[in-house]
Parts: sequence; structure tokens; C-alpha cells
Amino acid sequence: MDLDEQRAGPLAASTGFEPAEPLWQRVPTRMPDGRPVSDFMMLIPRLRQQPPHILQRTLREIDGVLTRYRSVVLFADLNLKINTLWVSVRPVPGICLELPAAVKLCVPEAVLIGQPRPQRTWRRR
Repeated sequence: MDLDEQRAGPLAASTGFEPAEPLWQRVPTRMPDGRPVSDFMMLIPRLRQQPPHILQRTLREIDGVLTRYRSVVLFADLNLKINTLWVSVRPVPGICLELPAAVKLCVPEAVLIGQPRPQRTWRRR
């Protein structure tokens, strides 16, 4: 992963080849004022199996999106072993839909991973 070393994009810091601490130890969970941080995960199927030039282009696209949202992005981690992108953001209403939608525009194969909608337990009369 030959990212431009002089750019300080959100993804650049987490795309090295060194072993890293587990994600649960690195991800921020609270803002300095105590509010919880929001986060989301996206699956990018077969990303690690792509030719190097396609992989580089995809990384640049994702990094570009995260850079445009740098005021809300707190942490980003791309795990090529399992083809996932984890992003932690400031708790801004709607950002966990807006930001993944922006990633999907640039990387159409990316899929937001989420919980299914809860079933209604009551009936309307």
C-alpha cells in the first residue's frame, strides 16, 4: 500500500504493514466531554484480491471521502484481511448514513453493515 507519505489523510495512519493492537483497543469510544462516539463498518467484498492498481485507486477514493469529512472523522481503519472499513465519527445526527453513502458513491461495491430493523411487537388498531 503505497499511500503518499506526505498526505495526512485519515486512512493513511492505519494502512501500514506493522502488526496493530486489536481494534477494540484503538477505537475511541467517548468524546472529551463524555458523549459517546458514533461508528459504522463497511464491507468491501474482494478488495484484497484486486490488482495493486485497483487497490490503490480504491484506497485513494476512500481516503478522499474521509478527508472531505475530516471535521467529523475521529478514526478510520481499513482491514484488508477481512475487507472491512471501520470509521468512528463525532456524534452528528445522520452522519452514519451520509458518510457511508459518500463512500458508496466512490466505491460502489462497498456495503454498510448494520443491524436489521426491529420487528414491531404491537399491532395498530
